[in-house]
Amino acid sequence: MSNKTALITGISGQDGSYLAEYLLTKGYVVSGLLRRNSVAENQSYRLAHLDHEIDTHYADVTDNSSLARVIETVCPDEIYNLAAQSHVRVSFDIPEFTLQTNAAGPLSILEILRRSGSSARFYQASSSEMFGNSVDPDNFQRETTPMHPVSPYGCAKLFAYHIVRNYRSSYGLFASNGILFNHESPRRGSNFVTSKIVKTAVEIKRGLKSKLVLGNIDTYRDWGHSRDYVKAMHLILNHEVSDDFVIATGQTFTVRDFLRATFERLDLDYHNHVEFDSKFNRPTELNYLRGDAAKARTTLGWTPLTTFEMLVDEMVDEWLAKTAK
Repeated sequence: MSNKTALITGISGQDGSYLAEYLLTKGYVVSGLLRRNSVAENQSYRLAHLDHEIDTHYADVTDNSSLARVIETVCPDEIYNLAAQSHVRVSFDIPEFTLQTNAAGPLSILEILRRSGSSARFYQASSSEMFGNSVDPDNFQRETTPMHPVSPYGCAKLFAYHIVRNYRSSYGLFASNGILFNHESPRRGSNFVTSKIVKTAVEIKRGLKSKLVLGNIDTYRDWGHSRDYVKAMHLILNHEVSDDFVIATGQTFTVRDFLRATFERLDLDYHNHVEFDSKFNRPTELNYLRGDAAKARTTLGWTPLTTFEMLVDEMVDEWLAKTAK
């Protein structure tokens, strides 16, 4: 068992909460950054069951003084930077904030580590959105695939990805990127399309709603489970050298496939309940994602355990439990 200390930015998010749980099982002392929210319950509801097992600190990745204070206080062995404006569609509405959080935030942490001489290992949550519509001839995206993002979110993430690589080569920091493809769970926020589909489908089944309004449902995504992917984050930071890894299932499904699987699980026909509104479309659509995680499999020994069908079932079961009378 480890006696290491980990600091997780974005600890209150989907990935942060699963990662905190996982690191605790490994014997870590776990600390995390919390952004203040006017409704306190919103800022830590995913962490309520860990209340007495982790330490949290009010800070923000866009506030250098708070970052420096927390890093100095915690003295982490490992830093997992999961903090982000994480909604791709919303990044078109708030591009400057997305840039400040997703690009300048990681740079600030790297600068603090460089200036302080810290030996902390740094993990950056990079994203398949960095690839945009670039895909290799065999219909996969991997570490060597050219990156041409098609959203402010993807552009900001690409800056962070490259600045991590730059600080690694220029200053010798142990700084690694996990290029994670889409990953979901019952803890996914309900304004993300997978959770929106599941939540609304269950509400339709319960008679609470009659329709689900969506945008483009014919884009392809490589969906895994957050619980599997946070284990990859840990393996990446505990590899003998810092490096960059694609984390993905290698399978791709359309949003329509996810929609159909969810409604069929509830004995419903989605055709009877779904309407479309172009306001949910992106100005530039990312059409296809399918990751090749061969490097992570061979180098780290990582493999996903949750299938697409298992993921849908788990999310549906969670929302059925939440809406049970």
